[in-house]
Parts: sequence; C-alpha cells; structure tokens
Amino acid sequence: MLKKLHISNYVLIKELDVDFTKGLSIITGETGAGKSILLGALGLVLGERADAKTLSDKNKKCIIEAEFDISEYPLQQFFNENEIDYETLTIIRREINAEGKSRAFVNDTPVNLSLLKTLSSTLVDVHSQHQTLTVGNSSFQLNVTDALANHSELLHSYRENFNHYRQLQNTLNDLLEKEKQASAEFDFIQFQYVELKAAALKDGETESLEKELEILTHSESILKSVETARHLISEDEQNVVQLIHQSIQQLQQAAKYHPETESILKRLMSCNIELKDIASEMDLVQNSIQYNPERIEIISERLSVINHLLQKHRLNEVSSLIQLKDSLEQKLSGFNSVAEDIEKVKKEIATIESTLNKQGSTLSENRRDAAKKLTRKILKLLHEVSLPDAQFEVSLTALQHFSHSGMDAIRFLFSANKGVQPQELSKVASGGEMSRLMLCLKAILAEVTSMPTIIFDEIDTGISGETAFKVGNMIEALAKKRQVIAITHLPQMASKGEMHYFVYKQTLGSNTETRVKLLSKEERIQEIAKMLSGEGITEASIENAKDLLLN
Repeated sequence: MLKKLHISNYVLIKELDVDFTKGLSIITGETGAGKSILLGALGLVLGERADAKTLSDKNKKCIIEAEFDISEYPLQQFFNENEIDYETLTIIRREINAEGKSRAFVNDTPVNLSLLKTLSSTLVDVHSQHQTLTVGNSSFQLNVTDALANHSELLHSYRENFNHYRQLQNTLNDLLEKEKQASAEFDFIQFQYVELKAAALKDGETESLEKELEILTHSESILKSVETARHLISEDEQNVVQLIHQSIQQLQQAAKYHPETESILKRLMSCNIELKDIASEMDLVQNSIQYNPERIEIISERLSVINHLLQKHRLNEVSSLIQLKDSLEQKLSGFNSVAEDIEKVKKEIATIESTLNKQGSTLSENRRDAAKKLTRKILKLLHEVSLPDAQFEVSLTALQHFSHSGMDAIRFLFSANKGVQPQELSKVASGGEMSRLMLCLKAILAEVTSMPTIIFDEIDTGISGETAFKVGNMIEALAKKRQVIAITHLPQMASKGEMHYFVYKQTLGSNTETRVKLLSKEERIQEIAKMLSGEGITEASIENAKDLLLN
C-alpha cells in the first residue's frame, strides 16, 4: 500500500508531500492543474525513464520518494535475492540531476531500473486510458484466463520445460549444422587418414632407410675396399700383421740389452692385437654386406611413398606426418561424436515433447473451464455498468506448435449491442466501453489474485450519468479489499472516495506551482458541487453533492 509520496523540484511542483490511506482515494482538479504531473512523478518511482526537462529548477536535482507498506506482500525472498534490506515500510527513491541522469534506491540500496520495475509492478498497477488498450492484447487476455484457471504452478512447470525444449532445439540445430559442414569434408579427411594409417609411418624411419639404401647401392665398392684393406693387413705376403710381428721379434732382442725399447715393444704388441681385431671385424663387415637388388627396390619404393606424403601435405619430417594422422583421427572421432550427440538430443526432445503435450493439454482444459467462468462473470458485471446488451466470448484456438504459454491462442470477442456478432475488441469497442470492460476484468482479477495498489487515471472518459454512478460503485467495491486511487473528472465517482485530494495551481509572484490539498467534508461538498455545475455553484448543486456523498 502506498502510504506517502514526496515530490521535490518536479515540473510545477517545488515541494509536495501527500499521505494516502487504505480504501478509495479520489484525486480531482481542473484541467491542467497538475493531476498528470502527480502521476508522472509517481511513474518515476515505478521505473519510468527520466528526463532533465522535468526539473523545475535546473540547478537542483529532482527527488521523488514513495513509502510503501509491504507487510502483506510476499516480497522478503525478492529482497534477499537482490541483497536489499527488507523493511515492512519500504522507501523507494528516485533522484534526477540536471543532465537527466538518474539514480534509484530501495531502502537506500542502489538498484537499476529493471529491478525497480520488477519490484514496483508488484506494488502498483496504473490503469490509464492508454493502458485500457492492453485489454485487446492477446498476452493480457491469456493472463486473465490463466488467473481464473488457477494453474500457476502447472504453467510455471510448463514454461520451464518449454525453455529447456527451445534450448534443446537450438542445440540440435547447431549439431545438425555442424554435421552438415562435417559431411562435406568427412570423406576427404577419412581418405587422408586411411592413406596415412596404411603407410604405417615410424619416427626416424627415413634416415634409417636412406642409410641402408646408401650401403646397399654401394655394396660392391664397399666389399672391394674392405677386401683389399683386409688383404693388406693380414693376408698379403708382406701384410701389415706379419711385418709388425717381425718388428716385435727384433725389438724383443733389443729389449734384452736396452730397457727403453721395452715401452716401444709393448706399443707394437698392442698394435698387433688391434690389427688382428680389425681384420676380424672386416670379416664380419664382408659377411654382412650383400648386394640385394630386391631390398634396394623395396627401400626405394618405401622412401618414394614417404616423400610423396611429405610433398602432398607440405611437411618436412615423418614425425609431422604422424602428428597429422593423429589429428585426422581425432577429427573423425569428433564426427562420430556429433552423430551420437544428435541422437541423444533427439531422444531428449522426444521425451520433453511428450511432457509438454501432457501439460499443454491440461492447461487447455483448465482454460476452457476458466473461459466459461470468465464469460459468466464479465457479462454480469457489464450489465452492472450499463452495458445490458453486451456480448462477450473467450475464443480458444489450438496451436499446432508449442508456445511459451502453452498450446492455445486466446481472443476476447465483444459486442456492446444486441444482434451484433461479437468481434475482436479493437474492431467494435469504443473508448468508454473498453474502459468499463477493463474495469470489470480488474474486478474479477481482484477476486483471484493479490492485486497491488490500483491507480485509475481518468478511466471514466466517455461515460456519464447513471453509468458513471455504476462505475463508481464498482471501483468503490474494488477498494474494499485493496487500496485504490482514482483520478476522475466525474462527480459520481468523486463522491465514492474515503479521501478526496484536490490538485490546483497557485501563482506566487512570477512562479506557478502545483499543489495538492486533502479536502475536508465541507470542501468536498463544494468541489463536487463545482464538478456538477461548473464555477457557478448553486444551492441545487450543493444539495446534489450532499446526496452523492450520502449514497
């Protein structure tokens, strides 16, 4: 409930404080006196965008502050989740500087406009002539029907599943696109992989093969050179081993008499042993080397394959080819993974579609029942606000797809005149009829929902006389269970208020200010009499005003 509204430096308001109470509060005033200014200031507290042009004094900031009693609203969790201090008397403040930049606070905690709008939507419902058009909005019509169906938990569960369903659909589309792109290169990558895998490459293989080919290609020359060297060392008549042996024998004689030749003798004996060992290894070399044209052809072909692959893939080493093979293998594995993921997501979609179908069917059934109930209630109330011939229908059309709110499209059909087929509201309802229809809907919603403070901004436009009296009665009844603030120009409605505020302009020197006054009983009589007869108040209008206040 709105308890207090403080406005400072806003348009024609220099400083203003207004206290509100429960029940129905009426706001009246002459055209241009500032009733819309009052509502505009409140709109800033509710999260509307700010403008530096609204500042009365450009050297000072504008401050709008509203105090709400939220003790009956289930908002503590909202405050906790958004790290705002919870107070049963909550103060919302909006400040606007000369540049048009604004700041918003809830209990002195800074908040952004999005959060402020979310909070304020639970506190105040502003219903103006412009917002009457929302009655023709399909979303509003669906929300009204759902309120009467009383299936908020089911609808919440359906929407969670629907959001998950859309996420799965997006995931599937991404996977299918990935599969489509992959299929274009799958065959090529698989061909490259098979070719590299078949090559059975080994790191360092090229160097080993080239060395072996070098030996095999020159095997005859190698054998000839080794044979000649071995012959000179150990087989020729004057071979090196024989000559060294003879040298050893000579030195052995000398060593008997000359000690210094002993070391030379030992060195020659070592050489003799080494030469014999070398000759033995040469035998092994000779036995190991064999001219093998078949092996040469095998190696040449193998090197040709390797070089072809290196050139094909523009690489320099076999190790790079092996890395490429491993990379291609991972890509092929990824292709298989995409196919598996697609099947998995399709199964999940099938499961959630089944759930959505069941929940959607239940929602549709509930809405059909609610539509019948809504039609009965609306027709009864429309008769009470002087539309006795009104016809009203709720048209439910089954959708061929899932939507965020179920599987139904809802339209309110209306006709104010007997014999005229009900049609969409925008085609048949006048402004006054739309206002009364919206009022009836609000009255019905108030029975099934915890509606916040309702502000009616001249919704009585287009009606008068007995109809205005009936509309006033309905608003008065609506205010029995909640706070209602009505800005009106009709005396029949003004007389229904428990509190009556008068908005007027006051000129002080060269300045004009908008002010608000809470009227006393006598002042109310005078104001309503003026609304009845104009500036020239008569005894008849005064008596009429008194009668209105008594009824």
